[in-house]
Amino acid sequence: MPTFDYTGRTRKGDRISGSISAVSRQMALSQIDKLGHLPVSVNQVGGGSGEETVAAFTPFKARKMRTRELLQFTTELSDLLASGMQLGQALGVLAGRKTGKAGDDIIAAMRDSIVQGASLSDAMEEHPRSFPGLYTSLIRAGESSGALPEVLMRLVDHYERIQGVKDQVLMAMVYPMFVMFMGGVIIVFLMTSIIPQFAEIFDELGSTLPLPTRILRLISESFVLYGWVGALILIAGTVAFLKYIRTESGRFKWHSLLLRTPVLRNIVAASSFAQFSRIFGTLLSNGVHALPALRIVETTIENVVIVREIKRAREQVTDGSSIAGPLAEGGVFPPLLTDMLSVGEQTGNIANSLTHISKRYESDLDRSIKLFTTILEPVFLLWIAVIVGFVAYSIFSAVQEMTNGLGA
Repeated sequence: MPTFDYTGRTRKGDRISGSISAVSRQMALSQIDKLGHLPVSVNQVGGGSGEETVAAFTPFKARKMRTRELLQFTTELSDLLASGMQLGQALGVLAGRKTGKAGDDIIAAMRDSIVQGASLSDAMEEHPRSFPGLYTSLIRAGESSGALPEVLMRLVDHYERIQGVKDQVLMAMVYPMFVMFMGGVIIVFLMTSIIPQFAEIFDELGSTLPLPTRILRLISESFVLYGWVGALILIAGTVAFLKYIRTESGRFKWHSLLLRTPVLRNIVAASSFAQFSRIFGTLLSNGVHALPALRIVETTIENVVIVREIKRAREQVTDGSSIAGPLAEGGVFPPLLTDMLSVGEQTGNIANSLTHISKRYESDLDRSIKLFTTILEPVFLLWIAVIVGFVAYSIFSAVQEMTNGLGA
């Protein structure tokens, strides 16, 4: 009879592990359930025909709640708890809504864990792709202080800000990207369809073409003959670049470049510093100690250059120094941020200082995004105007040259 190793949780939420014999994995799951345990993973390790190993039973491992879905779940759970509903009952209500999204199965699994006696933070830790360390740490702090509804409201505010920034950047990029796309379509159409027709007419007339027209014709012929080669090179280069920036060294160099690029550096820096201040301050306000809070912040910041500075500062804080001092030494964090943080350390109110810092950099982020889109739109329009103007001038000069030749 096959043997299965399993891990799970007791009714009190404690982790357990063991082995069990059963004719199938489904029977093993049934026996574990009868023992009063909630199975987390079940692996066949022996027995049966051919000692076949069965893949681990990891429910919903590939499922993930997106930011907008997580925000909706947090908002609804906060409202239900604030109305006086018990946690298990609230999760049962949310699990009963069949939306067809990843959250359906995840919420149902968390409800079952709660019924078995696990805490909400422990239940969320079973789904790390949906609930990051920041989320579960704040939930655990809320459970310890008895202020879970208040913590959920703060999480709602946090994710609303994150989603708001994403929506703001997306909406700001819609028009420039549309202009760039349409410009590319127009250029390809001109080079592959319109210009070749004019080239045939010029050949039939047999006149000498001006230099701009000859250049335009050469570009058009290159598009028609070797356009597919250029497309393949572009695709291959894009794939290679994406693979490179996924490596540790490539990601660091790319993020360093973003912090040095004019205009873009303001957006990247303001976004990272605002997120650092907001998350760090929220964690401290909810009773999370500075070192664990910094470790959580490291996992939420996307720019690895800034993450390295936070990690280095955290290691120095472990040795007994302040937070503001090590952050200032690296030269990545701006003096304004470290000075305000230092004042908060001196007054014993770091969380309040971090709130002011986050508001400052959120305002900087709004201005940087508006400046970026203000610059980007005319740049794209000018790029298209120059190309279309060059095409029009090349054709017009050739027609004028032929007209003058006929008049002579």
